[in-house]
Amino acid sequence: KDMHQILDWVIPQLDNRPRHLLGIGGIDDIFECVERGIDTFDCVAPTRIARRGHVFISLESGGTIQNKWRINLRSSKYKNDSSPIDSNCSCPTCKNHSKAYLHHLLKINELTYFRLATIHNLHFMLDLMKKIRSAINEDKFEDLKEKWLKEP
Repeated sequence: KDMHQILDWVIPQLDNRPRHLLGIGGIDDIFECVERGIDTFDCVAPTRIARRGHVFISLESGGTIQNKWRINLRSSKYKNDSSPIDSNCSCPTCKNHSKAYLHHLLKINELTYFRLATIHNLHFMLDLMKKIRSAINEDKFEDLKEKWLKEP
């Protein structure tokens, strides 16, 4: 909330050059910041949460504001789950590997897990930004934001 208030103060003082914000990696924050005029972001969150076992999931795959649009692959419930992280994702990780395989790699601390999870999380974020840009161009940003940030 404080960051949003500060952005509300600062953004009107800036000219029309592109606005970049460091350290913003939460999906809810991205929507709030885009709405306030931020153009680009830069954050370690997608790679950091991947290292901790978390991977992003889309709305269609059960992502919500409550679970922060992610699952924890350390959970034993993924031990035998042959589905991809997100069936709506076109990244190489989701196309070629199951949650069970990634769970196994993570449990044995295999470095391949970290690469595959990071690839997925970065792809997820790039895809989200693509959807946001498209919604802005179609004058549907508010609808997209509401869809992503609504309470279930």
